Amino acid sequence: MAPQEVSQLSGLPKLLGKEQVAAGTTAFHFEKPPGFDFKPGQSADVTLFNPPERDAEGNTRTFSVASAPFEDKLMFATRMRDTAFKRSLTRMPPGTGVKIDSALGSFTLHKNSAKPGVFLAGGIGITPFLSILRQANHDRAPHKVILFYCNHRPEDAAFLEDLQRLATSNANFRFVGTMTKMANAKKKWDGETGRINKEMLSRYMSDLHGPIYYIAGPPAMVTGIREMLVAARIDEDDIRTEEFPGY
Repeated sequence: MAPQEVSQLSGLPKLLGKEQVAAGTTAFHFEKPPGFDFKPGQSADVTLFNPPERDAEGNTRTFSVASAPFEDKLMFATRMRDTAFKRSLTRMPPGTGVKIDSALGSFTLHKNSAKPGVFLAGGIGITPFLSILRQANHDRAPHKVILFYCNHRPEDAAFLEDLQRLATSNANFRFVGTMTKMANAKKKWDGETGRINKEMLSRYMSDLHGPIYYIAGPPAMVTGIREMLVAARIDEDDIRTEEFPGY
């Protein structure tokens, strides 16, 4: 590597550590670059330099920022699919520098606190909501928010305990977890089961009309829930979506 390249890499935000946060899901903690500002719910491009493996998709991927703006580090969490990028990311030792571009996106909490928020998450789609909820708790935001979080099993639900703690500490936040494959689970679960549907929403909401809905998860889930909401005559202007492809 040329001296100039070494100098450039030395100024990049470094990997601080990583941890498994659910079965098949890893969180990566990075230094926060100086002047890196973002709104909860936004995402950023992460670029690896000289990874041991490459594929046709390149060395850059987009990740929602799972940490909150008030925190002094950045966290990204992802399902660990068998791809060149994710294999390289897994092997990356602490201290390795990466490029993190400016945060972008409009999947952020609405300003009008008189309108409740309904968060509908599947799998790793929880990451933007975790950022929003952590910041809302920190700021004591007045918004009333309910989160429906769908996974196969409790073992697959990233940040499950964090979300349960937030629901305890924030009176404006209600958490509803649901599991779809409890027959394969090793952990106990006494919450909801089955996919998120209109009947489940109605058990926890007296009126489905009025809130702003946010949907994040695998593309098929996002499409299905959006169609369900439209069929329930939810105003499409009140539905916001973010898809998480499995790259």
